[in-house]
Amino acid sequence: MTTPLLEISDLHISFSSRRTEVAAVRGIDLVVEEGRTLALVGESGSGKSSTALSVLRLNPEPPATYPRGEIRFEGTDLLALSPKQLRAVRGRDISMVFQDPMATLNPLRTVGSQLIEVMSIHRTGTRRDRRRRMLEALEQARVPEPEQRAAQYPHQLSGGLRQRVMLAMALMSRPRLLIADEPTTALDVTTQAEILDLLRTLQAETGMGILLITHDLGVVASVADRVAVMHAGALVEQGDVLQVFEEPRAEYTRGLLAATPRLEIGTPA
Repeated sequence: MTTPLLEISDLHISFSSRRTEVAAVRGIDLVVEEGRTLALVGESGSGKSSTALSVLRLNPEPPATYPRGEIRFEGTDLLALSPKQLRAVRGRDISMVFQDPMATLNPLRTVGSQLIEVMSIHRTGTRRDRRRRMLEALEQARVPEPEQRAAQYPHQLSGGLRQRVMLAMALMSRPRLLIADEPTTALDVTTQAEILDLLRTLQAETGMGILLITHDLGVVASVADRVAVMHAGALVEQGDVLQVFEEPRAEYTRGLLAATPRLEIGTPA
């Protein structure tokens, strides 16, 4: 039996202050397989982003703590790694795409220099190798005229192009796992469809696993193989997308599906 790419077991995440402690995530279990997409869905505050950030230990510690659980990447427990060991994994084996590129990209540096920095951190290749890989990653993310875009600053790009640059950055080191946290929320419908199609294509080309965080069930239906539904820090249901959508077992899942807008076409009265 092959080892899952990512396996989260009985994960608990708490956030503490001087006066109180909040259990944000309570005992969840998730698996992401190679070449497959798991969508983690739920309302705002359900704990899905905290779960995604925990994979790379990006929740600030403190106030975040992990009272129980394991996060295993190809069999290695990431929660047991030292900061130095974890830095070797971030951006190389596991990459993350965030919701708002303008909050992530440095407005004072060109797109190309920021992509090259990913490889520089891990001391991968020569300067010429890094530039060649940067242009390859931009092409892979379907960024037109990569030479020209590499010399531009984030504010000079459209929202869709900035999100493609974020994908290119995530792909720089050819990661085994991509975590995408609401990657299409701020985009118009047409651009959203293009980014989702790009994710499917990149997965087919590279075989990477994807953990997709979203509240949009239409996005889930479009790209995911499996779906896990979170509510109030706990998993209420998970399974194959078609199975969960057609025969939801949890009342909360049924409520989410019922709240999804549908286009009704009928004969006007």
